[in-house]
Amino acid sequence: MTCTCSSHSNRHLQPGFDAGRRRFIKLAALGGGATLLLGRAPAYASGSAEALLLSCMDFRLVDDLVRYMDGRGLTNRYDHIVLAGASAGATQDKFKDWQPAFWQHLQVAIDLHKIHRVIVIDHRDCGAYKIAFGAEHAADADVELAVHAAVLGKLARAIQAKYPKLAVETHLMALDGSVTAVNSGTGSQNCTQAAAALPDPHAGGETETHAN
Repeated sequence: MTCTCSSHSNRHLQPGFDAGRRRFIKLAALGGGATLLLGRAPAYASGSAEALLLSCMDFRLVDDLVRYMDGRGLTNRYDHIVLAGASAGATQDKFKDWQPAFWQHLQVAIDLHKIHRVIVIDHRDCGAYKIAFGAEHAADADVELAVHAAVLGKLARAIQAKYPKLAVETHLMALDGSVTAVNSGTGSQNCTQAAAALPDPHAGGETETHAN
């Protein structure tokens, strides 16, 4: 006589069924507990961060950026926004649709994580800079540095004009991962040299000015 009771027939299922069923119930219970816990927590990340990092998306330097920030003792202490060209992506007309994203991210970093500084890291041989300024600007290392210094300076001044309490750091990373601080702020000799060397990349004829 064939048994038709459900409790008996379940025992004839594959050997892993009971274990899998128990595992599912356990995970469901854990998930329910996590939901309860999350329901009591804020809907956003709490705590504070030291900085907002703006960098380029270039795949060659992602690991170097992490190493650099870790080396400064900033592991898990910074927010990170990525725009092709970094400072160029946040300032140049070629990428004007990206500029609101940078400013909105910066405001969120201030509101949620109380950041104290913005760290901008451009890099050499940047494809986005070549789109904005022409490939020839990178043929000479000094001119390339000058162009980056001018654009970094433009962004630094804009940030400090809007958020005077924020410190702003500007840097240029080489393809070997080494980082050079670029003194692009007001009163910078590098910034003055950059203004003189900067090609005319602006469709609207905009010019860079740098105070001594």
